[in-house]
Amino acid sequence: MAENNKLEGKNYALGKFGEDVIANFLDHRGVYILERNWRIKEGEIDIVALYPNGTVAFVEVKTRSSLAFGQPLESITPAKAARLQRLSLAWRACHSRRWSNFQIDCAGVLMQKDGSHIIEYRANVL
Repeated sequence: MAENNKLEGKNYALGKFGEDVIANFLDHRGVYILERNWRIKEGEIDIVALYPNGTVAFVEVKTRSSLAFGQPLESITPAKAARLQRLSLAWRACHSRRWSNFQIDCAGVLMQKDGSHIIEYRANVL
């Protein structure tokens, strides 16, 4: 049982690191972070961001420490994509932005053994 908690803690830390990397990546491109880890019963949106042109972006971040289970973005299944669309509608409804321009972005962060990382960012994928 303790081993499982250790693994969950490691996965949480890795996921948070990836989200921090992507938030920084967006910030350096003039994209304003509105919210992080917005959660409702159905799920969570990792990052909600506002592009300079007024488009609200809902960003799914996947972080991996190796390619043993494939590229980070390969883990976004059709079911996950559909959930992201529903979550984006819920966020927009809760924040009185139902008719705002929006897009769903996906970001992958791959940690390297030397501590560096590689970012793959795909804007407006859904």
